[in-house]
Amino acid sequence: MLAQGGVITHPASRAYCCPTMNLVDRHIIREWLIAFALALGVILGILLLFDISDNLKDLIDFDAGAGGILRYYLTFTLTLIPAVLPIALMVSILFSLGVLHRNNEIIALRAAGLSLWRITRSLWLVGVALTLGLFYLNAHLVPWAVEETHAMMEQYSERHQATASTAAVALRSEPLSFYNDVAHRLWYINAYDKHTRKGLGVTVSQLDARQREITRIYANSASYDPLRQRWTFYNGREDGVDSDAEDPAAIADTYSLDRFTVRTYAFSEDPVIMRTLEKRPKDLSFNELSTLLIQMPTDSVPQMRAYEVHYHRILANPVACLIVVGLAIPFAVAGVRTNPMVGICKAIALFALYYVVSSLSSLVGSRGLLPPALAAWVPNLLMLLTALYFSRKAV
Repeated sequence: MLAQGGVITHPASRAYCCPTMNLVDRHIIREWLIAFALALGVILGILLLFDISDNLKDLIDFDAGAGGILRYYLTFTLTLIPAVLPIALMVSILFSLGVLHRNNEIIALRAAGLSLWRITRSLWLVGVALTLGLFYLNAHLVPWAVEETHAMMEQYSERHQATASTAAVALRSEPLSFYNDVAHRLWYINAYDKHTRKGLGVTVSQLDARQREITRIYANSASYDPLRQRWTFYNGREDGVDSDAEDPAAIADTYSLDRFTVRTYAFSEDPVIMRTLEKRPKDLSFNELSTLLIQMPTDSVPQMRAYEVHYHRILANPVACLIVVGLAIPFAVAGVRTNPMVGICKAIALFALYYVVSSLSSLVGSRGLLPPALAAWVPNLLMLLTALYFSRKAV
């Protein structure tokens, strides 16, 4: 200890008061980084175990091989980052600062004249860095990983079916059904091959504004031209439908059987979009959602609201990192001495409330009661302001 002007100081306190704050920053970051690595590893491991219990047997049955299985799970791990990162960040900040607080290190630093902002500024920088990093991952790496995992699973499944089939070429197909709200067309395809863009057993019903059937097209097969946005039907017929009943579900009589060998219609329904709409919004990548919204605007297709809400949620998701920092820091260092878990539980409860409000807001947005962008961003901005309020109050 050194005497300066009658005041006894400690060398460490002088280091803590240094404008660069290198010593304190390194100490805080080191403690946080250890906790963050452990939390991230544990949470990722748990989620991987859930997927292994669901999909590992299928991968083995598909003869994916050790290399294919390893590649699948390495890629799948990337898809978990947006959901796992904020949770791991919160757990690590609560744990690391909680340990420092119980050891009276936070009290010593504040007694040395440092504000809570000065002590934890490195964690705020980490929050900003992770927010920016998550924006980049959501826009580039994560969409690729989501699409790649789906493609790998389909590839292994198709290869296994082709090997097991007695036919020379296995038909890689699936049924499709779709209703175009704008054009009032109802589609059903018994078997669609995405590789050749051909369907077998195609039925297209044209409805009027009152949802009554006007015409019906049957065809043994049909193919889609994405450049001309046209469908060509083969070996079929077009029937007129007489349905004067008030009940749209009433049985209609058919007339004017118009048979054809080949006929082209200017139908713009893309089978890729049909397949995409059969998936849940959360199962689509950012790129797939973006493409879907361009081709099918929400204003013309009400069912697209849920997809647009999820699109904006992906954009808003990185803000959760800043929310976590703002909630975790004040409650981690301001816990009751006799029971520090009180502050930690409050932070976790507020973060859980954030997810509940975000989910409810998304539901409201998907029902059309709130614009999709607002439904995704408002909960994040409100919770960010709440986090900044608690942080300011703690300082």
